[in-house]
Amino acid sequence: MIIEGKVLIAQGGGPTAVINQSLVGAVLEARKFSQVTKVYGAINGVNGIVNENFHDLSRETTHNLEQVAMTPSSALLSTRDKPDEEYCKEIFRVLKAHEIRYFFYIGGNDSSDAVRIVHQQAKIANYELRAIHIPKTIDNDLMINDHTPGYGSAAKYITNAFIGINLDNRALPGVYIGVVMGRNAGFLAGAAALAKKYEDDGPHLIYVPERVFKIDQFLVDVKNVYDKYGRCVIAVSEGIVDEKGKPIISSLMEKVEKDEHGNIQLSGSGALGDLLGNYIKHNLNIKRVRTDTFGYSQRCFMGCVSDVDRNEAREVGEKAAQFALWDNVDGSITIHRTGHYSVDYRLTELELVAGKTKVMPDNFINSACNNVTEAFLNYARPLLGSDMHYAHRLRASKVEKILNK
Repeated sequence: MIIEGKVLIAQGGGPTAVINQSLVGAVLEARKFSQVTKVYGAINGVNGIVNENFHDLSRETTHNLEQVAMTPSSALLSTRDKPDEEYCKEIFRVLKAHEIRYFFYIGGNDSSDAVRIVHQQAKIANYELRAIHIPKTIDNDLMINDHTPGYGSAAKYITNAFIGINLDNRALPGVYIGVVMGRNAGFLAGAAALAKKYEDDGPHLIYVPERVFKIDQFLVDVKNVYDKYGRCVIAVSEGIVDEKGKPIISSLMEKVEKDEHGNIQLSGSGALGDLLGNYIKHNLNIKRVRTDTFGYSQRCFMGCVSDVDRNEAREVGEKAAQFALWDNVDGSITIHRTGHYSVDYRLTELELVAGKTKVMPDNFINSACNNVTEAFLNYARPLLGSDMHYAHRLRASKVEKILNK
């Protein structure tokens, strides 16, 4: 059955370097179908839907859309609104009023759940609406997906950053801690391991939320590396937790900030890095300790876009339009690895993705719980794209000493 009506596309949650590829893929593909009367874009995600704040993307030139596709961050702007049942009823009321028959929402866990609830509302009302979730998140934590659009470019940024950090730390040794995004999943911090080329390269230690973080063992790990190499480079997920599953930042601090959803604010300050750095200084008597918190730059850095990530982000948008308009079905677009490196796109039931979180599998984390494995490196390396560059060292032999033999 062919359903005639408008398409509405929205973007939610944190932006990425390639989210606009998905937007443009969906827009251009949808504009090919005769049953589509208009293609709208909602400003500020679901917030823009309930406020009827739409752009008519039917009137946007193809040339400008292609320029937008190459631009990081959410062209339609975003929102942190987390729709509940009542919120989604209001979304559905607006969709019906505007004769929206195809709803595409580009986002992560919460966005997929919003699509699920809106889809249910349409079924209850016996209103023909095709609802498709288009995956996006730098955290790489959507269920069913092998990986998600946005992760490859963010991972490439982290890899390049730690290549530079390692070079700096090798020239002027000390301890360095880089705190990387990742509330519940360590995929992004794990990407730092791809910076290693030589045996003594950093990061020497990597800590992820999937394993309990023990401060005493952390100090032992740092001391062992420092004694061996005279320096130590560390990558830490912002969401590392203690034995009770409590974020380390809250167990080490008396007062912590919370976001609008009641979650402990992990990003936006250097608190975790400073705390860990001070522990090293005071307990290991190492003077040169430096820390950084990788903030928004991870998400939308224009100079580190993976071509693999860019192409896949475009295709998930295109596939959303094809599934909805050709096949008249609902669901979440999921990415599946099919070869040494190739992928397939499938439509998965919304209930299998919505509101759930994928974490790193056990075989990606080493037995000492302080680094990733070769299996993770093999998994993540293709996602960085075809133009990665690595550091090199001088190989010339040393000149024999004359005065200080």
